[in-house]
Amino acid sequence: MAKMTIGSTIRLSSGREIPHLGFGVYQITKEETKASVLTALSAGYRHIDTAQLYQNEIEVGQAIRESGIPRNQIFVTTKMMSDGKDLDSARESIADSLRRLDIDYIDLYLIHEPRAGKTVRLAIWQALVEAKKAGKVRDIGVSNFNINHLEEIQEAGFELPVVDQVELHPLDQQRPIVEWCNKHNIVVEAYCPLIRARFDIPVLQELVRKYNRGPAQILIRWSLQRGFIPLPRSSKAERIQSNADVFSFELSLADVRSLDALDKGDAGAISWNPIHYD
Repeated sequence: MAKMTIGSTIRLSSGREIPHLGFGVYQITKEETKASVLTALSAGYRHIDTAQLYQNEIEVGQAIRESGIPRNQIFVTTKMMSDGKDLDSARESIADSLRRLDIDYIDLYLIHEPRAGKTVRLAIWQALVEAKKAGKVRDIGVSNFNINHLEEIQEAGFELPVVDQVELHPLDQQRPIVEWCNKHNIVVEAYCPLIRARFDIPVLQELVRKYNRGPAQILIRWSLQRGFIPLPRSSKAERIQSNADVFSFELSLADVRSLDALDKGDAGAISWNPIHYD
């Protein structure tokens, strides 16, 4: 395996490349978002993950333009919630994101969660497929989808998502979803990769001492080595930078497995984790 760098990418089933490390902007205020994204881009991140729910698409777009980095070198993800949607409102939602971000296309558009039911999920997916064909969106995916939600897309005859973004960290490894995604060439993205700073885990602290790295860096490195795309977030410049400084060391296979052994399944979830909706 080639040595990973901050510029490393993963090939999606579409053939396009997605940066292996992302920067999330969930719960970062409008006022802090632009500065945080500019700091992330300066630190080498090239993958920014926002959502309509986060109410900071405008500020993400401003940061991208002010960075001076060519648009085609930055990978932008956003998401729409499923509640209250139908085909027409999903189309409008995509247009709204493009307008707020003020960019010509979105690299990856996700359905944020599955709560609204099968009929709505498939209507939104149809809108995303249309947007992809029209060039408004380069790739399409989902977030918080369980196997049954993925299978219904497949059974409806649509193309499968290129990505499923789920809560994923050593305490909740979403193993059935990951296995299904691996089988169907769907990349798994990990939100809450830092377990919301719940670092008082003996195994993790042992690795902190062994590698002389912060707990966040150990967790991000675990996610990268497992083949996931971690999406750490912070509004603090020093943390944004340290979370990107994870490419000069490597966890041993035994240490990766020691973190693997922490899995509690759903009992280890620390966020909303809405994967079990019908």
